[in-house]
Amino acid sequence: MKWLFAPVPLGRIAAFRTLVYVFVALDLTVFTPWVLSHANTPGDLYQPLLIGRILHLPTPTHLLVWAVFWALIVLSLAAATGRAPRILGWAVFALYLEWMVIAMSYGKVDHDRVGLLVALAVLPTIGKARFGDKTLSEAAGWALRVTQIAVICTYFLAAWAKLRFGGIDWLTSAVLAQAIIRRGTWLADHIAVVPGLLIAAQAGIILFELLSPLIFVIPQRFRWMGVAFFYSFHVMTFSMITISFAPHLVAMASFLALERVRPIERVRRRLGRSRATPEPTKPAPTG
Repeated sequence: MKWLFAPVPLGRIAAFRTLVYVFVALDLTVFTPWVLSHANTPGDLYQPLLIGRILHLPTPTHLLVWAVFWALIVLSLAAATGRAPRILGWAVFALYLEWMVIAMSYGKVDHDRVGLLVALAVLPTIGKARFGDKTLSEAAGWALRVTQIAVICTYFLAAWAKLRFGGIDWLTSAVLAQAIIRRGTWLADHIAVVPGLLIAAQAGIILFELLSPLIFVIPQRFRWMGVAFFYSFHVMTFSMITISFAPHLVAMASFLALERVRPIERVRRRLGRSRATPEPTKPAPTG
């Protein structure tokens, strides 16, 4: 239990909170703008996810989809400022959950948003936090830890799903080859022709996902190396088959020492220096 509540600086929460809420606005406008097309999709095609059925969420309509969209844009940007963290935080979580139900209830379900949804659910449990605040907080530590667990579960359960539905034959299947045919880049085209390399890559993916929980037993001073490997894995994935996993990458920032990010303080320092710089004096007139 002590591990679950290991305190972290509130400044880390302030930076992580801003990153998450700014991403929500970007997600709606850059990464998932296609969800807006469901505003005009016939209601009989709507097959709500289990949580949608449990909560009796309404069938998406033109008004509902656009209302959720604009409300999320406004509230997420407001929440990114750190003001009213509980009220705005819970509102953003509820609306984004509805946005995801709308997005994923027509046959396509992404698994890269688990960590982000957990982050949105736990951030409102923490009160005010300022950039650079070194005050240690167990509540902040718990919020980041459960987000980290969700991130790692995304990897581990992905491997479990591969082996559950594809069996051990998944390792020698043509999954990567099919992905490259569908959406491969020039880099993937060059790699795919190397004999046996795609099979080795699939085995490496399974091994990486199964061993991902070991990140929690790596000493803290070396943990950033493991997280850097996680990010590099997604860079390679995007460079080969253009799958970004952007929400997952944002949630994975919960592993980073974001309290060192102090944009407001840096701006103030630069402004202070510019104001403190004396203006050159003009020479007194002679004669």
